[in-house]
Amino acid sequence: MRKKIFKNMCLLAVVTIFLSSLLVTFAYYGTANSRMKAEVREEARFIQGAVELSGQEYLDTVKGTPNRITLIDTDGSVLFDNQADPAAMENHAGRQEVQRASTTGAGESTRMSDTLAQQIFYYAVKLDNGQILRVACDTDSVFAAVLAVLPWIVSAALVVTLFTVLFSNFLTKKIVAPINQLDLNAPADDKVYDELAPLLTKINRQNEVIAQQMKSLREKQEEFTSITENMSEGFLVLDRNTDILSYNSSALRLLGADAAPAESHGSALALNRSAGFRSAVDAALSGNRSEQLVRQGGRCCQVMANPVLRDGQVEGAVVVILDITEREERENLRREFTANVSHELKTPLTSISGFAEIIQNGIVKPQDIPRFAGNIYVESQRLISLVDDILNLSRLDEEDVQLERETFDLAALARDVADRLKDSAKKNGVVISVLGNKTPANGVKSIVDEMVYNLVDNSVKYNKKNGRVTVTAELLPEGPTLTVTDTGIGIPQGDVDRVFERFYRVDKSHSKEIGGTGLGLSIVKHGAAFHNAKVSLESVEGQGTTVRLTFPH
Repeated sequence: MRKKIFKNMCLLAVVTIFLSSLLVTFAYYGTANSRMKAEVREEARFIQGAVELSGQEYLDTVKGTPNRITLIDTDGSVLFDNQADPAAMENHAGRQEVQRASTTGAGESTRMSDTLAQQIFYYAVKLDNGQILRVACDTDSVFAAVLAVLPWIVSAALVVTLFTVLFSNFLTKKIVAPINQLDLNAPADDKVYDELAPLLTKINRQNEVIAQQMKSLREKQEEFTSITENMSEGFLVLDRNTDILSYNSSALRLLGADAAPAESHGSALALNRSAGFRSAVDAALSGNRSEQLVRQGGRCCQVMANPVLRDGQVEGAVVVILDITEREERENLRREFTANVSHELKTPLTSISGFAEIIQNGIVKPQDIPRFAGNIYVESQRLISLVDDILNLSRLDEEDVQLERETFDLAALARDVADRLKDSAKKNGVVISVLGNKTPANGVKSIVDEMVYNLVDNSVKYNKKNGRVTVTAELLPEGPTLTVTDTGIGIPQGDVDRVFERFYRVDKSHSKEIGGTGLGLSIVKHGAAFHNAKVSLESVEGQGTTVRLTFPH
């Protein structure tokens, strides 16, 4: 540390001295150069006045001056030069300073002289007769002035550098001495530098920090245990011999084990002896990731085992157990739904194909063709309704579906549905009544309309001759509520819990006569779930059914 401080201080001082010396040298050079140019300009003006007053004969008196003086005629030829033979000199009309003097009265430039082979500063002025008088000075004179003072600058820099080194050494010792005298056994009692206070405080608390870290590690371990014990997923950490290093209770529960093996957790293979679990563990300990299904006690679990590698060698395995029983049940429901959809689609398609084939083969009498075409139309409409209902259910099943919500009048919507079903109700001898004043509700109006339509349509289809359907919209404390009550055939008590299932029909023998797709109440159920609404059903066989929808505020 001491050497580093000393080196840095010396380096900083030397760099500062060097830059300062360089700056002084350049400044002195600039000043000398400016002074030289000013003297040349002043001399040129003086000679200009003397020549214009006394004539060209005056130039003979300046032949011994150190600066070069040249007189140039209007055509560029040299008439006089005090340091060279004018007859041997080339035409000067193209010289930069001469051209500027000819046009503006004065001009200057700095360049290498072709005659003297030196860096020269030229200054030219125009005489009254159009001739150009030029005075030139060698720039080496400026460098000479600088070189004259340079030894003094270097000597001063060396003296200052020596003083800086000595002073830096003194300051370094003074800075480091208090640090070397610190009492690390009681660092809090040392008051040296404010900058060292955080370091001394940390040293003083070192033992406390270590104790706190140990406490924190214990808390982390407890937290980890708390988290893993409350996980629904099970996990096991195994060594290369299948012995359990860590586990949670969910793993024991999902694997059907009452407790972990007593002997240092024991082998994981003692928890579950199924072929799938053993295969997953063996594959992981062989260095390969494995997934297996384990079925036990009506539960289906997915076992995922991953190897733990260190330097390319398998050190153990991590096993995660997921309960996928619900997912398997949903998959079964999906397969059942697919089978039902296939059956429901196949029925009208078979009818349409049969009627069309009969007509195509010319077996039908001409007078019977309209009836067969009507049958085809009815079956196709049934097919369209089924597809629409399936699409609506699919849309409601999408958890991230984004539809625009709005506030609408539930009573007005119910009246609109009743108007659309008026012809169907009249055909079945049923009267639809809508009760209630303005009932504001918030939701996706198209979905709510579909829900209400299905409820009222079911009440009309499954009603008795001269029956009634009453739709009531009202604002209750629990929220906007719509109630559909009919005087129909009712639902047997054993079927009440199943009517919201897809394609479920209470009276399967009359399903074709009544029509419908068997998806109406499923759409109601999913639409209610989409709006966080509550749906309830009460029915008495032979007396009628009441379905109530309650939307949140």
